Amino acid sequence: MDYRRFKDTIYLRLDPGEEIIEQIEKIAKKEKIHLAQINGLGALNDFTTGVFDTSEKKFYPVHFEGAYEIVSLTGTVTRQDGEVYLHLHMAAGDKDGHVFGGHLNMAYVSATAEIQIQIIDGTINRKYDEKIGLNLFDFTI
Repeated sequence: MDYRRFKDTIYLRLDPGEEIIEQIEKIAKKEKIHLAQINGLGALNDFTTGVFDTSEKKFYPVHFEGAYEIVSLTGTVTRQDGEVYLHLHMAAGDKDGHVFGGHLNMAYVSATAEIQIQIIDGTINRKYDEKIGLNLFDFTI
């Protein structure tokens, strides 16, 4: 991994074998980021996405292995109980043009990933919502 910060924007390059969520979290902690927007692309060989069913309050993960290209990686950096909280979604396509995606649980880079972190001046915290079953933006502060 290597990165460079330009004022409020970080460009991050991930290398083969690195896990995307883990590396973004490292940067967010090191750079003391409280609020940011994430965008990215790259190549993967192992990832898990899924969908949260709000009626069941249950997450349904799907695991993928093989050659995939990230079509879209997007999300936010916020905070929960003072700690970095990442919320990322990803879509990735295979060699036949099929695209799969959802909430990102983990993704290992096969060649490289190029990720942009757009830092926003401020803080948004998260709070667990019993009714929904998820950690939502908390604007009460």
